[in-house]
Amino acid sequence: MSKVMIKVQNKSSRDTTLSKMKKELSQRYACYVLITCQEPTSDGKMAVEMDYSGDEALAAFLVSNASQIFDEQMIPSRETR
Repeated sequence: MSKVMIKVQNKSSRDTTLSKMKKELSQRYACYVLITCQEPTSDGKMAVEMDYSGDEALAAFLVSNASQIFDEQMIPSRETR
């Protein structure tokens, strides 16, 4: 898995960048889920957006499995007694 950090200066530029990313992902993959968030405002609110392309059931499966992976990584391993 590769990670790419893209810093975008304004909303118009951000929308263009996201549009290009979605087009590229749609051409390369049968399904994708893209979750983005903006920097929090001074009152702590954060705009979060999710977009997907492809089969809805497959997108839900991807999100569910990703959630399980994050849960496993965030919860320390417990030794069984």
